[in-house]
Amino acid sequence: PKVFLCASQQTVQSEIQQVKGIVGQSFSFQERVIKSGNLLYGELGSIANVYPGKRSKITLEKRFENRLRLNNVTRYFTLSALQIDDAGVYTVENTDEGKKIKTFELTVYNVVSKPQVTECNSSSCSVVCSVDNEKEVTLTLYRGEEILNQTSSPDLTTDLSLRLEVEGKNYNSAYSCVASNPVSNETVLVPKCCSEDGRANDADSDGMTLGMVIAVICVLVASGLVGLAIYLKKSRNEHSQGRRSEQIYQNWSGVETTLS
Repeated sequence: PKVFLCASQQTVQSEIQQVKGIVGQSFSFQERVIKSGNLLYGELGSIANVYPGKRSKITLEKRFENRLRLNNVTRYFTLSALQIDDAGVYTVENTDEGKKIKTFELTVYNVVSKPQVTECNSSSCSVVCSVDNEKEVTLTLYRGEEILNQTSSPDLTTDLSLRLEVEGKNYNSAYSCVASNPVSNETVLVPKCCSEDGRANDADSDGMTLGMVIAVICVLVASGLVGLAIYLKKSRNEHSQGRRSEQIYQNWSGVETTLS
């Protein structure tokens, strides 16, 4: 007897796509489900089902309740208010025509923090740039567009930091500190804190000079006021003594006149 093998008209397509999401934002699994399909997540299996016709609906796992929906316009499964632990492997099973499977591996990141530049050390023309360490964060120091130094660490319990020491010949260059991860970046400009000869920069020197001038003026004014007060007191005392002497003289003159 002859045996005939017939290939099914239904085809299965499997794709794996690395995707990234941001904490607090929404993510759409870009595989359209028009009439029917499912969304599966890791070991939980099916977390959403769409049925054709009047029975069209989504059933949700409690964990994703109020966060997972089928977008009425794009027809993508969309997960909102992303959390770090939403990361994992999601599979869209589209059963509109035949069966199409598309798999997404989702990684969720926080937006990177803004780097902090500590006060400069004018004696060594150096500053320290630091940032909170999180998943896949990199801290980079630039001079213009040139990378001077870069660091990252899998140990999320300690901050990332880099020290920048500016040589005199590079004093007029522009320096920046950049924190980045796969979904965001933050940049701060590094301030100039000393001059080419290693002394405090002009702004600091001007500030110190102005402060010293104000201090000297205050001392001089205070000394003048004290001196004036002493002078006035002395003048009053001398005036009082003069008046008493004049009165005594007048009294003696009266006595002499009476005796005469």
